[in-house]
Amino acid sequence: MRLMHLCSLFLLTALAILLVVWNQFFADLHGARTWVISGIELFPLLLVAPGMLLGSARVHAWACFVMNLYFIKGVLAWIDPARAWLGMLETLISVTLFTSALLYVRWRYQYERHLAGETAEPATT
Repeated sequence: MRLMHLCSLFLLTALAILLVVWNQFFADLHGARTWVISGIELFPLLLVAPGMLLGSARVHAWACFVMNLYFIKGVLAWIDPARAWLGMLETLISVTLFTSALLYVRWRYQYERHLAGETAEPATT
């Protein structure tokens, strides 16, 4: 559980760094201000960051929804040959972050149920 929490935090940071580096050094923004574009792209990550730092399972679940935005953006960037490496990295990070956050939520709730004294339900076939 702790490993997935740390993995989620690392990947959230990696995604934020990737977005900032891309917008500052590689993106062709056609005259737009880079800090505005970076701010817009980082805003959803900044919304979930405090809760993820605190280890909130609910915020990790919401982060899974947020990661869908970056997954879509990454796949669309992957189609463009000039941004293919960005798209590949963004897609890979967002999918891995989605998976680690989802596993954290699952294991955290299982752990809380175990602490509450609930027994595991028998498997049904």
